[in-house]
Amino acid sequence: MDFDLSPEQLALRATVRDLFADHYDSIEQRNAVSSTDLGWSESLWRQAATMGLLGLPFDEEYGGMGAGPVEISVAMEEAGRVLAPEPFVEAVYLPGMLISRAANPEQRKRMIAPLVAGDTRAAFAHDEPGSRWPTNRVQTQAKQDGDQVLLTGRKRPVAAADSADLLIVSALTTEGTTGLYAVDAGSAGLQRHVYRTHDERRGAELVFDQVPAEPLAERAEVTALVTEGYICAQTAQCAEAVGAMRAVLQLTVDYLKARQQFGVPLSTFQALTHRAADMYEAVELANSLTLQATAALADGIVDPVLASRAKLQVGRASVFVGEQAVQMHGGIGITREYPASHFLSRLTAISRTFGSTDDHLRHLASLVGTD
Repeated sequence: MDFDLSPEQLALRATVRDLFADHYDSIEQRNAVSSTDLGWSESLWRQAATMGLLGLPFDEEYGGMGAGPVEISVAMEEAGRVLAPEPFVEAVYLPGMLISRAANPEQRKRMIAPLVAGDTRAAFAHDEPGSRWPTNRVQTQAKQDGDQVLLTGRKRPVAAADSADLLIVSALTTEGTTGLYAVDAGSAGLQRHVYRTHDERRGAELVFDQVPAEPLAERAEVTALVTEGYICAQTAQCAEAVGAMRAVLQLTVDYLKARQQFGVPLSTFQALTHRAADMYEAVELANSLTLQATAALADGIVDPVLASRAKLQVGRASVFVGEQAVQMHGGIGITREYPASHFLSRLTAISRTFGSTDDHLRHLASLVGTD
């Protein structure tokens, strides 16, 4: 199998890298943006829309690029390298994918085109208080009231819901199946409690009290569709983690070469070079599993087991590599002014998003001995 990128994919990587370099060429720039109320750059978002980055996975009839999982992974790896805080997966790719699979043609055109253009931001509200991945137990209720559907329930956590204009919400129908619904984020009866995460991202808890909703799914049961959406999101986030791990590994190696102790560079100490080698091994193994998961999606194979294996390995590697980087930097590694601590924070968050490392390990263990 050829794992080399095509000329078009290499051009995409170079373009995305240049875009992020213009906005986040230093940790100071990145910190300044993440400290704002929004937490990411609207200017970059507009440029990403103009160059087609927001429309990568969507059909050309909606203004998209018609690209596949490989292109998404290429873009997300570059985002990880600079710790770009823009919620591409959470606000566009995941909710947009659900819309493109579940909605009718009129709904797809009406909802996806503004996402691609950067005029609308979305969020997928599925997880509920007390639920653990994989989240199949939905308690939010969808009830018919005359000509409209009303939602009642609570969703938490919902990534990127703080700035979302459109919410894609899972809810239990009166028939006992799970449906998908589109909700205007400004609807009456909807409460949005915004919070910040330790990796300087944003999210919200959503409380629905008889909130009007538009049914999305043309089919009654969408559990399999939600699973597919999460697998695509997990794989894209694994690529982001690989990009972040590569960057913090290089940061650590450069520090070991430059920093001196007892008159010699730290890179001359065998114990430290062995630890750096262990970091490199962890990154490459995580990259291999991510490539396998991405290649499967590119071939049209939606395999929950393969996705969990990749997420498990990436989660383990993320925490290990981030912690080693901070430790080998010493005191400067935990300061806000230096990138190492920010990489550790983001990598730790990724290890707990779309199913934590323990969740995926438990899921895989439950499948041992089954056909």
